[in-house]
Amino acid sequence: MTAASSPTPGLRIRKAAVLGAGVMGAQIAAHLTNAGVETVLFDLPAKEDPKSGIALKAIANLAKLSPAPLADKALAASIIPANYDDDLDHLKDVDLVIEAIAERMDWKLDLYKKIAGHLSKTAIIASNTSGLSINTLADALPEEMRHRFCGVHFFNPPRYMHLVELIPTRLTDKSVLDGLEAFLVTTVGKGVVIAKDTPNFIGNRIGVFSMLSAMYHTDQFKLGFDTVDALTGPALGRPKSATYRTADVVGLDTMAHVIKTMADTLPDDPWHKYFKAPVWLAGLIDKGALGQKTGGGFYKKVGKDIVVLDVAKQDFRPSEQKPSDEVAAILAIKDPAEKFGKLRASSDPQAQFLWASFRDLFHYSAYHLADIADTARDVDFAIRWGYGWKLGPFETWQAAGWQQIAEWINEDIKAGKAMSNAPLPAWVTDGRKGVHGKDGSYSASANADKPRSQHPVYQRQLFPDPILGEKFDTGSTVWENDGVRLWTLGDDGIGIISFKTKMNTVNDHVLDGIQHAIKLAEEKLKAVVIWQTGEPFSAGADLKGALGLLKDGKFDDFEHMVANFQRTSMAIKHALVPVVSAVRGMAFGGGCEFQMHSARTVAALESYIGLVEAGVGLLPAGGGLHELAIRAAKANPADPFEELKKVFETVAMAKVSASAFEAKNLGLLRDGDVVVFNAYELLYVAKQVANALAESGYRPPLPANAIPVAGDVGTATFKASLANLQAGYFASPHDIDIATRIADTLCGGVIERGSTVDEEWLLALERKHFVELAKTEKTQARIAHTMTTGKPLRN
Repeated sequence: MTAASSPTPGLRIRKAAVLGAGVMGAQIAAHLTNAGVETVLFDLPAKEDPKSGIALKAIANLAKLSPAPLADKALAASIIPANYDDDLDHLKDVDLVIEAIAERMDWKLDLYKKIAGHLSKTAIIASNTSGLSINTLADALPEEMRHRFCGVHFFNPPRYMHLVELIPTRLTDKSVLDGLEAFLVTTVGKGVVIAKDTPNFIGNRIGVFSMLSAMYHTDQFKLGFDTVDALTGPALGRPKSATYRTADVVGLDTMAHVIKTMADTLPDDPWHKYFKAPVWLAGLIDKGALGQKTGGGFYKKVGKDIVVLDVAKQDFRPSEQKPSDEVAAILAIKDPAEKFGKLRASSDPQAQFLWASFRDLFHYSAYHLADIADTARDVDFAIRWGYGWKLGPFETWQAAGWQQIAEWINEDIKAGKAMSNAPLPAWVTDGRKGVHGKDGSYSASANADKPRSQHPVYQRQLFPDPILGEKFDTGSTVWENDGVRLWTLGDDGIGIISFKTKMNTVNDHVLDGIQHAIKLAEEKLKAVVIWQTGEPFSAGADLKGALGLLKDGKFDDFEHMVANFQRTSMAIKHALVPVVSAVRGMAFGGGCEFQMHSARTVAALESYIGLVEAGVGLLPAGGGLHELAIRAAKANPADPFEELKKVFETVAMAKVSASAFEAKNLGLLRDGDVVVFNAYELLYVAKQVANALAESGYRPPLPANAIPVAGDVGTATFKASLANLQAGYFASPHDIDIATRIADTLCGGVIERGSTVDEEWLLALERKHFVELAKTEKTQARIAHTMTTGKPLRN
């Protein structure tokens, strides 16, 4: 079941066509297929059979890409390969066409002429161009189609980057735009920003300028590429790929092409002279060193080492990638105003580089705001969602003290230090404290603050991605302790349980809190949703507390904690009101077990779910194995072993799903669980599901008192397969011990095949094996190692 219907009735997309099976086209087709849209992928006819070979090859290649474009590899078979000679008939029944061919205006215009006569009178046509004029492209279409044309610019990789820029032409119908926005937000799961038809739109206009500015100042302050990446990555709340690694990933030829587009299409931009590839970038391209796709660009791998280009030596050296002590200390300062003040005042070239890069980014963003975007919010979201920054440029500036930064920018412009002497727009220094406030975000073109979009699709986002300073209604607290808060939002009678621990881990306060909250819900509410205010859903049990009990030899307390974990799962499963788990991000260990025992799980597509206990030398004991045994018995009462084979490997190898769809394949989500593509709609959908269950007279499952099990024969069969792993040195003796205990629990213990047991029998088996493993030195060493390094230990 997929929550993939658009809330705006004007636009239903059953079938789509993607024109162009290159890197972007194939991945857009993959993500539309993820979203349940039947998709045809077109490319040129191949010179030899099969004629749709180019599209076929692109579809086959999707399985090799990392990160994976398909949420389930089996979906590749649903993409229909096509070519422009034989298959244009496919277009007559498509609702949406997305053109994603190379950035050549003449090629695009020719293709539009070729397809126009084959489209229905209602099909929407969109271009995924990253910067060409949408109005010019529209002119190539017959007049009666132009109102159905716009730009739909996905960011790479399309499955994972939240941003899609929607660019209307002068003639695009509002109903087309609104319908497409609803489809992109809910069905495809994207963050939509409406951009003006200007070169490179918003994301790439500002994002590429930021990279150009960093490259220019790399030269000015004579810094190494690895040093710049150390300064412009996570230290600033940006991705690890920072500046030069990002260029390597994107491809240096692609980077140079985008820069050339800016140079060609923005001749009057006051920063125009900087729109050129630096000498060393051009040099690398000439040598064919285009970045990751050719095995090297600014960086390359030599053996196990990463080396970086040293321009002065014209050779590679080991990458060091760390800021100076002074700058590291400045970047650690929490107060943005103090941090920026120290960066500007420091004589350290790295600090000067950072100040100069920010100054020119702020200057450029403010100067062009009126031309490129409706509001400052659109710019900040475009950069956050399209480039992975924690804060956009205007948010960063405002947080650091708007007027003080503006004053410093003006001083640098006057002193000739800024990249351009273009004046800051008058609105910047009109006494404002920033561009985001209680009345919305500033629109330079309208000279007014504008609130968020009133499009009905956003009513589904009860807690949208907040812009700087935004606060949303956090509801009314029903009850809370140190572990959880039970609260309501509105008067629908649905309670929400949210954890209060770091990484939403599970400790005694959380366990006791969930049980008490469910009792209260049974008295006062109609349903409950377990939902966290941020990712992850839960990183699992609090290992620190567990290890402390083990080290102190408090095994009785430890066993009590495990029993309490199981009581909590049973309270979730047998609650008299439906308990729905709303999962996004990681749901590991106990977090996975809680959602397994819920009446229903509503999972964001990007949910990474796993019973990972084997990785720390344990087995799932919050009811997870007991639940898998019950499900196997229900699915195949005559021979539960057949079903257990599917999940044994999942648990014994501590497999984690790479998507909610994969979690269904692994048996960690049920077929009836709901997948939501936009994580910001998760709470809304979970509440709807909880309400529907409550309204339909929900009753919890009756206790299972006669569960057929696979018994000792099942365990012996699993053990035989494990012997091969041990013989080939793929598993240590401790790994085999853990896996054997998992098998014993799933199969119901030392008992005859086909015997029946009750739930308590299975739970007792879980507890017994869990506590026995926890007492071993090797398991305690694994737990300690994982806690200190974050990585599993093989011992």
